[in-house]
Amino acid sequence: MESVTAAHHLRDLRKLPTVRRQTGKSAASIYRDVKAGAFPAPVKIGPRASAWVGAEVDAWIAERIAKRDAA
Repeated sequence: MESVTAAHHLRDLRKLPTVRRQTGKSAASIYRDVKAGAFPAPVKIGPRASAWVGAEVDAWIAERIAKRDAA
Protein backbone atom coordinates (compact mmCIF):
# COMPACT_ATOMS: atom_id res chain seq x y z
CA MET A 1 0.00 0.00 0.00
CA GLU A 2 2.90 2.38 0.64
CA SER A 3 3.92 2.33 -2.99
CA VAL A 4 0.44 3.49 -4.00
CA THR A 5 0.65 6.33 -1.48
CA ALA A 6 4.15 7.27 -2.63
CA ALA A 7 3.04 7.19 -6.26
CA HIS A 8 0.14 9.51 -5.43
CA HIS A 9 2.51 12.01 -3.78
CA LEU A 10 4.77 12.01 -6.81
CA ARG A 11 1.90 13.28 -8.91
CA ASP A 12 1.48 16.30 -6.66
CA LEU A 13 4.82 18.05 -6.42
CA ARG A 14 4.66 21.83 -6.12
CA LYS A 15 7.34 24.28 -7.09
CA LEU A 16 8.27 27.26 -4.91
CA PRO A 17 6.02 29.86 -6.59
CA THR A 18 2.98 27.65 -5.98
CA VAL A 19 3.93 27.02 -2.35
CA ARG A 20 4.49 30.75 -1.84
CA ARG A 21 1.03 31.54 -3.24
CA GLN A 22 -0.63 28.87 -1.11
CA THR A 23 1.02 29.88 2.15
CA GLY A 24 1.49 33.60 1.70
CA LYS A 25 5.09 33.15 2.86
CA SER A 26 8.20 34.53 1.18
CA ALA A 27 10.84 32.20 -0.21
CA ALA A 28 13.24 33.24 2.56
CA SER A 29 10.62 32.50 5.22
CA ILE A 30 9.87 29.08 3.73
CA TYR A 31 13.53 28.08 3.65
CA ARG A 32 14.13 29.46 7.16
CA ASP A 33 11.18 27.42 8.48
CA VAL A 34 12.39 24.30 6.62
CA LYS A 35 15.77 24.67 8.31
CA ALA A 36 14.06 25.07 11.70
CA GLY A 37 11.87 22.02 11.09
CA ALA A 38 8.71 24.14 11.11
CA PHE A 39 7.79 23.59 7.44
CA PRO A 40 7.99 20.51 5.21
CA ALA A 41 11.30 20.05 3.42
CA PRO A 42 11.38 19.98 -0.37
CA VAL A 43 12.48 16.94 -2.34
CA LYS A 44 15.13 17.07 -5.05
CA ILE A 45 13.60 16.46 -8.46
CA GLY A 46 16.71 17.21 -10.45
CA PRO A 47 20.28 18.46 -10.08
CA ARG A 48 19.10 22.05 -9.67
CA ALA A 49 15.41 21.65 -8.91
CA SER A 50 13.33 20.98 -5.82
CA ALA A 51 9.63 20.76 -5.12
CA TRP A 52 7.34 20.22 -2.16
CA VAL A 53 5.01 17.27 -1.68
CA GLY A 54 1.56 18.79 -2.03
CA ALA A 55 0.01 16.67 0.73
CA GLU A 56 2.66 17.85 3.19
CA VAL A 57 2.03 21.50 2.36
CA ASP A 58 -1.74 20.93 2.62
CA ALA A 59 -1.26 19.27 6.03
CA TRP A 60 0.83 22.23 7.22
CA ILE A 61 -1.94 24.62 6.15
CA ALA A 62 -4.62 22.44 7.80
CA GLU A 63 -2.61 22.44 11.03
CA ARG A 64 -2.52 26.25 11.03
CA ILE A 65 -6.30 26.35 10.51
CA ALA A 66 -6.89 23.80 13.29
CA LYS A 67 -4.74 25.83 15.72
CA ARG A 68 -6.70 28.96 14.83
CA ASP A 69 -10.03 27.24 15.35
CA ALA A 70 -8.96 25.71 18.66
CA ALA A 71 -8.16 29.12 20.13
